[in-house]
Formats: sequence, C-alpha cells, structure tokens
Amino acid sequence: MTDQAWILIAVAVVVVVVAVVGVVALTSGRRASRGPSTTLPPVEVSPYEVDQAPGAGASAQEAPAPETDAPAVATPTLERPAPAAGRMQRLRARLARSGALGQTLLSILSRGELTESDWEEIEETLLLADVGVGPTTELMDKLRTETKVLGTTDPEHVRDVLRRELLQLVDPTMDRELHLEPVVGDDGEPHPVTMLVVGVNGTGKTTTVGKLARVLVAEGHDVVLGAADTFRAAAADQLSTWGSRVGVPVVRSDREGADPAAVAFDAVKEGRRTGADVVLVDTAGRLQNKAGLMDELGKIKRVMAREAPVREVLLVLDATTGQNGMRQAQVFAEAVDVTGIVLTKLDGTAKGGIVVAVQRELGVPVKFVGLGEGPDDLAPFVAEEFVDALLS
Repeated sequence: MTDQAWILIAVAVVVVVVAVVGVVALTSGRRASRGPSTTLPPVEVSPYEVDQAPGAGASAQEAPAPETDAPAVATPTLERPAPAAGRMQRLRARLARSGALGQTLLSILSRGELTESDWEEIEETLLLADVGVGPTTELMDKLRTETKVLGTTDPEHVRDVLRRELLQLVDPTMDRELHLEPVVGDDGEPHPVTMLVVGVNGTGKTTTVGKLARVLVAEGHDVVLGAADTFRAAAADQLSTWGSRVGVPVVRSDREGADPAAVAFDAVKEGRRTGADVVLVDTAGRLQNKAGLMDELGKIKRVMAREAPVREVLLVLDATTGQNGMRQAQVFAEAVDVTGIVLTKLDGTAKGGIVVAVQRELGVPVKFVGLGEGPDDLAPFVAEEFVDALLS
C-alpha cells in the first residue's frame, strides 16, 4: 500500500474521533441544561396557584398554603317553650272536657226545681270527685241554706252559689308562686334557688321536672337539672333529653345506683359555679310505706342545703289516684316539708276535687297542674280558671 493511502486512512480516523468527541460533549451539555434527574420527585403545585397572575414572582414552593376553614359543626336548634302565663286558659277546654264533676252537676241543675234526690245526687257527685267528706258537707250545707234563705232552687242561682263556694274551697288566696327570689349565703355570695321534686313511682315525676324546666326557661331563668334518680338509668337519659331541647345542662352520675344525695349536691355546686338562677333536682320514685327510702329524701335535702338552702319541695301527685294520693301526700310532707303540689294527669280524670282535699289536708297549695302529654302542657294553677273550667 502506498504512502498516500496510509495518509488518507489516518485522516479518516481523525475525522471520526473528532465527531465522536463532539457528540459526547453536546449530549453532556444538554443534560446539564435540563437540571436534576427525572428520577427525583416532582414539585407539587398548589391548585390555588391557578388564579395567580403571570410573573407574580413566587414559585410554587414559595406560595403560602391557603387557609382552610374548619369543618362546620351543626348547632342544635333549641326549642322556645310557650310562656307560662295563660297556659291554664289555653288548656281550659281540655280540662272542661274531662271534668265529669262539672258536667254532672250542670246536668242535675238543668232539671229545674231541685228535689231531695237531686240534692243527694249533687252530694254523691262531689264525693266521687274526691272533694272529700268534710269539704262536701260544708258545701252542701251552704247550698241548702242559701236556697232556703232566698226561697229559690233556680238552677242558675244554685250554679252561681256553687261556683262561689267551690272557689272558696279551692282558696284563691293561697300563695301559689314559686319562690325564686335571689339568695345570698352567709359568705355574701349569691346562691341559686334550689328545688327538690319528690313523689311515688308512676306519677310522671321526671317528665314533670322536664316540663317545669321549660316553664322556668320561658320565664328567662338559667337552670341546672340534677338527675338524682340513680336507680333508673332511663330516668337520667330522659331528663338529659328534656334538658337538651331547651339548652339546660344536666348533672348526673355515670354509675347506676350511685348516692343520690351526692348527685344532688354536685348539681347545686354546679349551679353555683355557673351562676345559674335555679337548680331543679329530680329524685327516684318511692313508696310512702318504705321508711328507709323516705329517710333518704331527708338526707338529700340536708346535703343540698350545705351548698344552698332548699326553697321549694314539690310533691308530684297523680290526680287519677284520688283519695289514695292523700296518704302519700301526708307521708311525704312529714319527711321533707312539702311547699307545693303538682297534680299530673288532671286532663284524664273526673277526680278534680282532689285539689280541694289535698290543700285542706296539708295546708299546702297546688302550684301546677298537668293537663296533657305535650311538652308545654304543665300550667301554673289558677283557682278561678280551674273552677270555671269544671263548671263550664
């Protein structure tokens, strides 16, 4: 091979080498310009950057995280109880429909001139309505005397006399107000008004406490409920339901069978801590012939009084029990010094005369009456409206 051939081969090799070196250099440059390897995790770009104006100068990493609102918590809607004033008038028709006492009396009086058998029937009607032997005898004597003096047995006149005398027996002068005046303790600090609710099983006591809480809330009071019926878990649950509907807190024990006096004490203590106006304590129903249970009521009242004086002790009576409720009332009054009576189920009974009998026997006023199953069917007792409803 000639020298010229070798020279051409050498030149060709040099050209190839130079080309390879150039390609390698170009590839390295491109990689350097691309920056990090694509195996690195990509940068997260916030979706809130979409609306950002171009050229704002902030990178995706530097953009502040948008503030997000906390999830909205649904606020329970509280019920607004009906005003206590005027409830008796609103429920008057319901009482009148169930008032067999008034219906029977008016039926007798509509016969015209009254005979001796008519008078006896009036007396029997009053006794069956649980007015009581003593009040019935007084009422009959006055009716007979008045008709003799005036020389008439006109039914309308007798009805007017009957209304007047019944009203006197019911006694509109009795103090039926709840005593909710502010209390200042020996330490000079304000105390809540404390109220204890007692009664036998089945009278509707826990329901009455819930309804009474609604009455107090309607009048603008801050209330705390105490579930001192620790023998029935359902009682505390029921009371909690009543309280939650109107925004009233309930103090209860997590342990069934806990000391009811301790729960009552804690309720009053909570009332003082929160500045509540009224602390209303429910108790377990008990039979009046169980001495131990009756003594326990006295203990509950004494323990409550350590934190604040007990201003009201309300006895819940079932109006349908009639005279059977009288013995109950007597025993409870001896145990805890009852200050007022709540008559429940008065809308479904012909025994409205129990109002007269229980007040006469105990000297304690009926302060509230239950006239239905609705949440606002507990009404402050008004003597005139009650008698008018019976005779309407």
